Amino acid sequence: MSNVKNFGAAGDGQTDDTAAIQHAIRDGDGLLEFPRGNYRITRPLEITLEESGPFGISGSMGTATIVMAGPGPAFRLLGNHGGTGDPGSLKPGVWQSERMPAVRGIAIEGSHAEADGFEVKGTMQAIFDGVMIRHVRHAIHLVERNRNIQIVNCHLYHNRGVGIFMDGLNLHQINIANSHISYNRLGGIRIERSEIRNLQITGNDIEYNNTPRSFPELPNEPTAEIWIDATADGASVNEVTIVSNTIQATASKDGRNIRIMEKSDRSRPPGLITITGNIIGSQETNVHLSGCYGVSLTGNSIYSCSYRNLLIEDSRLVTMGSNHFRRHTAIAGTGVRLIDSRDCTISGCSFHDESEEGQQNGASLLELQNCQRIAVSGCNFSNGVPCGIDAFDCRDVVVTGCTIADTRGTPRAKAAIRFQGEGSGNLIASCSLRGEVSSESTAGLTQK
Repeated sequence: MSNVKNFGAAGDGQTDDTAAIQHAIRDGDGLLEFPRGNYRITRPLEITLEESGPFGISGSMGTATIVMAGPGPAFRLLGNHGGTGDPGSLKPGVWQSERMPAVRGIAIEGSHAEADGFEVKGTMQAIFDGVMIRHVRHAIHLVERNRNIQIVNCHLYHNRGVGIFMDGLNLHQINIANSHISYNRLGGIRIERSEIRNLQITGNDIEYNNTPRSFPELPNEPTAEIWIDATADGASVNEVTIVSNTIQATASKDGRNIRIMEKSDRSRPPGLITITGNIIGSQETNVHLSGCYGVSLTGNSIYSCSYRNLLIEDSRLVTMGSNHFRRHTAIAGTGVRLIDSRDCTISGCSFHDESEEGQQNGASLLELQNCQRIAVSGCNFSNGVPCGIDAFDCRDVVVTGCTIADTRGTPRAKAAIRFQGEGSGNLIASCSLRGEVSSESTAGLTQK
């Protein structure tokens, strides 16, 4: 192993060890070993895999810390893989010299306003395992092109930018698992201007990634624990699973726990996104889908919003099954709102408001506005004010087998179900309703 102290690094937190470490990278054996200590650097340490061959970085089980005292990333990993994940696209030189750069058991801290943790470009099968990064801008910044990334067992904590930032990136296959991604000012996991396939986010704690909680002294910017923006030209994000995470926050202006934005007018629609088995709560809006196609949202506990638990805009083919929507404190809200959406299914969900007075935002539990072909079945709505289900300017909305009740000592609901505005083909059948159905003559509603 290339022990950096054998190349002149002091590891005392005061000496500038940049030149010594770069010496070890250039002339060592490809396994960069940092014994216990604090290693201060002032410029990025570049590892060009074509020159170094297969490379690893070890921080002696987390006892070594790199202190980045200059602008830019502490480490820049540079590869040349230009193919896909298909073995046939992999050049022999890339496989022999560049595959699987691995970073394990090391801490990075920033002491410069423009310091980053890692910048990663052109790599094949890069691994980050047991890495802690704090007080930088972006902890792990993936740019241009990478393939088969693993980020596991990491702590990306209290940074001024994003925990994991996929920025102008072409990437197929990334696994983010068993990590703590929290208190990052501009989001936990953020994707912009990128083409991504096979994104797996599993078993993480992703929380408090917003300015008010992490950097209250700085100006607020809209953010999310998981932010996927595929609205730019050429951008698309498909084949995504967000499963078994805790995704929590504190409410911030225009803040979201999960925000997914797609273009709804593409000839080849986006989609293939599953959000399953998560705890999601305490933001202005918990989950916000805009311009989405083909999203499955199932088995989640979604709680406490200041606007909506779930907001769906200009989307289609969204399936919502067996989710629990509620508020956690008296000042929070609950409810789902669909706007300008079609061909969506809501089944087996529970919507509950425990308060006596109703929500401060005045919203019904399920709101549909200018929607078409929405199927609502087997759901339980309790204590909605003004209504359990509230529809306006909707067509072909079918509500079947639902239970809607106001269980307060003094009922406050205006109606169990209300249809207003212009509509046609709307149907209510086989529901248990404690309260009336309110319908304008123009709403096109039939009851069976």
